[in-house]
Amino acid sequence: MKLRPMLMQDVDAVMALEIRAYAFPWTRDHVTSSLTTPGYTALCLVNDADQLCGYQISLSGVDELHLLNITVAPEQQGRGLARTLLAELLEQAKQQRAEFIWLEVRPSNTRACALYEHEGFETVGRRRGYYPAPQGQREDALVMRRQVMAHRVTAPRTEAGHALD
Repeated sequence: MKLRPMLMQDVDAVMALEIRAYAFPWTRDHVTSSLTTPGYTALCLVNDADQLCGYQISLSGVDELHLLNITVAPEQQGRGLARTLLAELLEQAKQQRAEFIWLEVRPSNTRACALYEHEGFETVGRRRGYYPAPQGQREDALVMRRQVMAHRVTAPRTEAGHALD
C-alpha cells in the first residue's frame, strides 16, 4: 500500500467507494472542490496495482487540522488501513505545527469511534442533528479532537521587541 495525492482522475473511483461505504455519501462536488480549493489536502491509499483502497480529506486552519473524510473500502476494513491514513494525517499536522486535529463522527459508527479513541482523540462536544439518517431523520455528530503540539505561549514584548519577564 502507498499514499499519494488524490487527483481529479481519481474522483470516479472515490465516488464509487463513497457509494459502497456510506448510506449518505459525499457528493461529487464535495470531492472535486476539495481538490481545487486552497487549504484542503486529499490523499489516496492505493495498492500495488494503483487501485483505490481508501482515502482521506482534511482542511488546514489556523493552528489546527480538520479531518473531513476518511474512508476505507468495505472489503479492506479491519486491516489497519484507517490507522495508516490517520498516521499520515498526524504527520501532516506536525509538519504544519497544528495544535489540534478535529473531526466529527456519527455515534453509530462504533468502529470509527473506537479507532479514534484508541488513536488519542477525545470527545469534546456534540452537534445535534448534524448528519442525515434514514427515513428523513437526523443523527448527531460527536466532535472529537486530538492534541498534536502543546500550545506555545510567547512572552509579551516591549515596543523594541525585548521579552518582558
